[in-house]
Amino acid sequence: MKAVIIDEFGGPEVLRVGDWEMPEPDAGQVRVRVRAAGVNGVDAAIRSGAAQQIFPTKLPTVLGLEIAGVVDASGPNVDGLAVGDEVLGFADGGGYAEYALATTVAPKPAELGWAEAAALPVAAETALRVLNMLEVARDDIVLIHGAAGGVGTVAVQLAVARGATVIGTASEPNHDYLREIGATPVLYGEGLVDRVRAVAPDGIDAVFDAAGQGALPDSIELRGGTSRIVTIADPAAFRLGVTFSGEAARDAGALAEVARLAADGRLRVTVGETYSLEEAPAAQESVATGHGRGKVVLLAD
Repeated sequence: MKAVIIDEFGGPEVLRVGDWEMPEPDAGQVRVRVRAAGVNGVDAAIRSGAAQQIFPTKLPTVLGLEIAGVVDASGPNVDGLAVGDEVLGFADGGGYAEYALATTVAPKPAELGWAEAAALPVAAETALRVLNMLEVARDDIVLIHGAAGGVGTVAVQLAVARGATVIGTASEPNHDYLREIGATPVLYGEGLVDRVRAVAPDGIDAVFDAAGQGALPDSIELRGGTSRIVTIADPAAFRLGVTFSGEAARDAGALAEVARLAADGRLRVTVGETYSLEEAPAAQESVATGHGRGKVVLLAD
């Protein structure tokens, strides 16, 4: 089968499309004919070798954490799924490929497109996990860095649904978009502390850093310490005493609920760009800018 392979750590140029052995499902796994795969910042961190401490990776390997596609085969002890079912979920490694194995998947609603379905698993799981870690509740004021990105878009909407007020950092072209999904936009970069204080004079209750663009010192200043700050993207967290959250809590039931919200139009899923497998280097470069809107997705067909 065709897959995007890395043989060595490095820049986007180490990604190559080549032949990879067809995976066979083990107990509890299904094999999915991938129609679309989400591209995440952590994929680039693994590719470069920067994430070896958090996600030890043996080479050669195929990247990719989230997929949408059609069940093609199943291993023993798989209940409730049949060949031909359309699903979205978490790849057990190797999502940038024509076929991938998965343990945690949910039914894909017919109303949800392939790219939108592939954009959901990591963003939904991450947003729910971090909002719960931050104990975001009604009347909280939450600052979300990278609010217009794939994770940020979902996190903004779920926080607003909890009754929180959300301030989101983003580039200026994304400010109207953030207003549309319920956040008050502010420009990131130098002067951020003053801009946030101007729109939240009573202070910030929690900070969710989904960007990893160096905003943690400003976040600590705004919070007056490191409590109720979580990053999913900035390795400086370990030096600064901020919580870094990288361990996923994969729940098929929760994913199915979020997918239904998206299918019903109650959760907006934004796919910013789509690329072919051969264009995986460009897809990862796009994610690395941190300036995009919504999710970047690879289309395997």
